[in-house]
Amino acid sequence: MIPTPPVALVKRRIKRFAPLQLGLMLAVLYGVLGLIFIPFFLIFTLVASHLPRQQNAGFMAMGVGFILLFPILYAIMGFVLGVIMAWVYNLAAKWVGGIEVEVE
Repeated sequence: MIPTPPVALVKRRIKRFAPLQLGLMLAVLYGVLGLIFIPFFLIFTLVASHLPRQQNAGFMAMGVGFILLFPILYAIMGFVLGVIMAWVYNLAAKWVGGIEVEVE
């Protein structure tokens, strides 16, 4: 058996995030999260379909609207918040030096 050499852990510091890149990454992640919520809106719409005619129309329209718009709105929100968070992080990292991580 060949012994493996010891792994050297190196500390690195994240000093800056590219705001647009972080915004795009969070837009994708938030969009996927929005897709995960679709089954819950389908259940909501299914339950609403069992209400009396006068009450279910609004709930069903709202459920279908959420199914169509929620992933898109969530992705837009992720992009905007990602850009803002990157800007705030970059500003704070100038003062305190950033996040320190260990890598191999």
